[in-house]
Amino acid sequence: MTSVSSAADETGELRRPRTAATVPSGERGATRIADRVIAKVAGQAAREALGELPAEAAPPYATVMVHHGTARIRMHLELAYPCDIGASCRAVRQRVVERVVALVDMEVSEVAVQVERLHPAQAYGAAQGRTR
Repeated sequence: MTSVSSAADETGELRRPRTAATVPSGERGATRIADRVIAKVAGQAAREALGELPAEAAPPYATVMVHHGTARIRMHLELAYPCDIGASCRAVRQRVVERVVALVDMEVSEVAVQVERLHPAQAYGAAQGRTR
């Protein structure tokens, strides 16, 4: 167990220790959030935006660069095909920005979405009578 002791000022009077509420914000320090934490938040947000993915698809992941308190995010996705790729990417961008701002309180200047692979639905190829 540790005890809190009071310090005496130059007049010899005891003064209470400074708490976070009495320390000016400029003297308290800063919190630095690691890039990988932001990447995890972005990856989870992309999973939320996409919903159900094909079983063989890798989960979405992100790479993040933070410069002067602003995040630049690159999302890597695998999508089912056929789908509206533009709408899926737009939904991912919006959800990633919302979640990073809400959870990390960091401005997002860019969300670049890279579709790594499209996974055709098995029923789609079978219905057409073609294989490749």
